[in-house]
Amino acid sequence: MTRNSERVPAAGPDLGVPALTFQSFYEAKHGLEAWQKLEKIPRGEWMAYLIWYRRVLSIPVRNSWKVDLIRPLPLESRGTMYELYTNTPAGETKIYARKVVLATGIQGGGEWHVPSFIRDSVPRHKYAHTSEYVDFEALKGRKVAILGGGASAFDNAQYGLERGVGEVHVFVRRPELPRINPIRHMEFTGFLRHFADLDDATKYAGINFFLQFNQPPTNDTFNRAARFPNFHLHTGSPWQSLEVVGDQIRVTTPKGSDLYDFLIVSTGLLTDTRLRPELREVSEQIAVWADRYTPVDPAQRNQLIDVHPYLGPSFEYQAKVPGTAPYLSGIFAYNYSALVSLGLSASALSGMKFAISKLIMGITRQLFMDDKELFIGEYLSYRDEEFKGVWPLPTAGADACFVLAADGVAADTPSAAKFVTAQ
Repeated sequence: MTRNSERVPAAGPDLGVPALTFQSFYEAKHGLEAWQKLEKIPRGEWMAYLIWYRRVLSIPVRNSWKVDLIRPLPLESRGTMYELYTNTPAGETKIYARKVVLATGIQGGGEWHVPSFIRDSVPRHKYAHTSEYVDFEALKGRKVAILGGGASAFDNAQYGLERGVGEVHVFVRRPELPRINPIRHMEFTGFLRHFADLDDATKYAGINFFLQFNQPPTNDTFNRAARFPNFHLHTGSPWQSLEVVGDQIRVTTPKGSDLYDFLIVSTGLLTDTRLRPELREVSEQIAVWADRYTPVDPAQRNQLIDVHPYLGPSFEYQAKVPGTAPYLSGIFAYNYSALVSLGLSASALSGMKFAISKLIMGITRQLFMDDKELFIGEYLSYRDEEFKGVWPLPTAGADACFVLAADGVAADTPSAAKFVTAQ
């Protein structure tokens, strides 16, 4: 993780509280000089920071709990209750919540993608997605092919080569690696705070532009892989076919074919709520961009955008058919699937300082409106007296005035007032 700059500390969940920033944590642990020299935040340090953050704020986290199903239970007059079927270390259980936030990260709106031609033609033990564990110890001296040109492809390439993989070949469909990273321009405050305020046509075009470029690998990751003599990069080389030959796989591209011992798939993810098992009872009712917007120019139509959920201003799901399924609005997709509707807000650390306030505002708004009859009823019956004054004042003589004093200390005044202690 890259630290932004000397003037702008690394973004994170601090919500603008200086004492909760990673910088404060790191300086307290290692000193100011170490912070000033830091260019990239080690993964272990970031994890240590998150654990510290959790402990300091006493955030109740239940590790190793998996939600298998979210079932809405509409209430008669107070919104919706959600029944969450969960698997825990102690077994299956159900918990109940009035609102559900899906803070499930980059894959939380769909699933990691393995192209069907790989799944259908290669034995499962002969390939792995970059999101999975790869046993590089078992690949020492072997020949590995990686499909994809993103950061994770080069992460795996350099990591494998450092651990003794014989050869690594990275195959990229594009004629050259992308050099422009649109995210860098999307990270300025205007975009982060106000992308959600843009009209649908502008949002669609903006994300279309982003997807055309995609993200390049980091310079550091690329250079660490490229320095090995047994690293090979093949641009303009999409995989056209795969064939199992003995214990190897033949990979064919427009530039030829060769045999490999293992395949690593770096083809990213698919965003589609229908792929999420916990949403299986409601996913067909969730509005997606194809339900709400169609580009004027058919050439600009992008199916990757069309399947993203069409979210409300606070990350809440909306119904495919307006006016139906009101229980969807109590589920908030605070994950990568919010990219088209709300920009980088929930898709990058840099957006958290603006996104979390939108999320919280949406939750509290719904909770208040769900119980508005209760709150308004309490308000209309409110009768607590605040003013305790008495008029006319009690008298103890023609020229005397008694004034309550907190300390009971009397003082001479022009009006000959006397002080008594407040009881």
